[in-house]
Amino acid sequence: MAQALHIVIVGGGSAGWMSAAAFARALHPGRYRITLIESEEIGTVGVGEATLPHIKTFNDQLGIDEAQFMRETRATFKLGIEFRNWGEPGDRYIHPFGVFGAPWGGVDFQHHWIRARQLGQQIASFQEYSYAIAACRRNAFEFPHRARKSIRATYAYAYHFDAGLYSDFLRRWAISRGVRRIEGQVRDISLDESGAIESLLLQSGARIEGDLFVDCTGFRSLLLGSKLGVQWEDWSQWLPCDRAWAVPCQRAGEFTPYTRSTAQTGGWIWRIPLQHRTGNGYVFSTRFIGEEQARDTLLGQLDGAALAEPRLLRFKPGRRIRAWARNCVAIGLSSGFLEPLESTSIFLIQAAVSDLLRLMPSPERGRVVDPRLADEFNRLSDIQYARVRDFLILHYFANRRHGEALWDYVRSMPIPDTLVHKISLFEGRGHVPYYKDGLFSRDSWLAVLFGQGLMPHAYDRLADNLSADQVGQLLRELRQAIASNVTTIPSHAEFISRYCADLQSERAVMS
Repeated sequence: MAQALHIVIVGGGSAGWMSAAAFARALHPGRYRITLIESEEIGTVGVGEATLPHIKTFNDQLGIDEAQFMRETRATFKLGIEFRNWGEPGDRYIHPFGVFGAPWGGVDFQHHWIRARQLGQQIASFQEYSYAIAACRRNAFEFPHRARKSIRATYAYAYHFDAGLYSDFLRRWAISRGVRRIEGQVRDISLDESGAIESLLLQSGARIEGDLFVDCTGFRSLLLGSKLGVQWEDWSQWLPCDRAWAVPCQRAGEFTPYTRSTAQTGGWIWRIPLQHRTGNGYVFSTRFIGEEQARDTLLGQLDGAALAEPRLLRFKPGRRIRAWARNCVAIGLSSGFLEPLESTSIFLIQAAVSDLLRLMPSPERGRVVDPRLADEFNRLSDIQYARVRDFLILHYFANRRHGEALWDYVRSMPIPDTLVHKISLFEGRGHVPYYKDGLFSRDSWLAVLFGQGLMPHAYDRLADNLSADQVGQLLRELRQAIASNVTTIPSHAEFISRYCADLQSERAVMS
C-alpha cells in the first residue's frame, strides 16, 4: 500500500482552515495526511465578513449545523447587496441573490420588460420584479420555500459573519477530525532536485516535510510567489483602489439582510451588519484621495460608536499568473486579490478548494505532480478571476458621477475585451452571455446593468410572440404575487432572534 500523501497547509485564516476542513471531510485518512502551520503572531486581513450563497453549500457539505455556526460566528442572513450612488449621486439599487421574473414563452424576462417599456406601457422599474429585493426593502427574511413554483422559492441566501470567528470555528472542526496543527513561522523553504518544495524549516528549528504544499500565507505568498517566483499580474489599470480602512462599530440603525456599498469621492464604503456589531470599511485609491481624508469620511458615516481604531490595509488588485506551480497551490490572497465589492473573497477560496479536491494528486506519485492537473486547475482559476474582475469593473465603468476624478477616470478607461463584448451585447439586444463556469448569473449582470442606468436599444424579437396585453397582464400579476407574499414574512431581526441568536450579542444590542 502506498504511503499517505502529506498535504502541508501554510497559513490559517479563512483560506487555511476552509482548505483544511474540506480536505478532512473529503479525503480518505488512510491515503492523505493533513498538517496546517500557522502562527498566532501573524494577523489575518479579516475583513471577509460578507459572502455569496455558495458558502451555504460549502458548510452543508461539511455537515455543519447552520444555527450553531451562525450563533458561534455572530452571523446574520444576506439576500443581496445594495449599491448607493454608483450610477448618479442619489441612485440606489440592489443586486439580489435571486431572479428577476421568469422566462415567458421561452424568452428571458428582461426582453419582455424592455419591450413593454418601449411600447410605452405603465410598468415598474426592473428592480420591482425581484422577490429577494422586495424582502430586502422590508428588512425581512425567511428560508426559501421548497416548492419550486412558488414566488417564495426564487432566491438564495448567504451570510454576514465574523471572519475571525469563522476561522476559529473551522479550526476546532478540522482538528477534531484529524488535522494536525503546528504553531510556528516558516524560516526557510527547501527544494528538491526537480525544483519542487521538499520541506519547511520553522523558526523553532523543526523541519516539516510534505508532498503537496498549499500556500495560504496571504499577500506575502511565501511559497508560490517568494520561493517559486510565480509572477503577479497587476490589474490596477482597471481597478485603481489600493487601500482600505476597516473599523467595527456598535450595531445601530436598520438591521438589514443585505450588505451596503456606498460610492464616495475616492472609492466606496461597505456596511456589513452582524449580530454583535456592524463592520465598516472604506476601499479607496490613493491616486484620488488621501489616507487621512478617507479615514475621516469613514468615521463620519458610522451607524454607532466605533469599537476600535480604524485599521489600514494595503493591497494591489490582480493575481498570480499561475495558482499551481510544481507541488504548490496558492489559495486565497496568496493567489490573487480583488476588492470586496461583490463579496467574492471567500467564494474564490471555496472555488479553489473545490477544484483542488477534484484534481487532488494521487498518493502513489508522491511529490511528483501530473502537470495536467496543474494546467486544469490554472485554467479554472483563470476563468474565476477573469469573470469576477469583469463584473467588478462594470460597476466602475458604468458610473455617471461626472466631475469627480476617480469616477471620470474609470468611466473613460479602456476595459478588457471580454467586458466590452458583454456590454455591447446587452446594449444592442438585451442579451447577457451565459457561462457554465465562473461566477455571476444573468440576473446578477442585469441587476448592475439596469441598476446603473444602461438600457438596451432592442430586445429579443421572439418576445413579440406574446401580445402586448399578455405581457402587461403577466407583469401586473408578478408584482401582485411579490407584494402579497413578502408582507407575510418575519423581519430579519425576528428571524435571527428565534433561530440563531447569540444571547450575549442580543443582550448587548438591547442594552
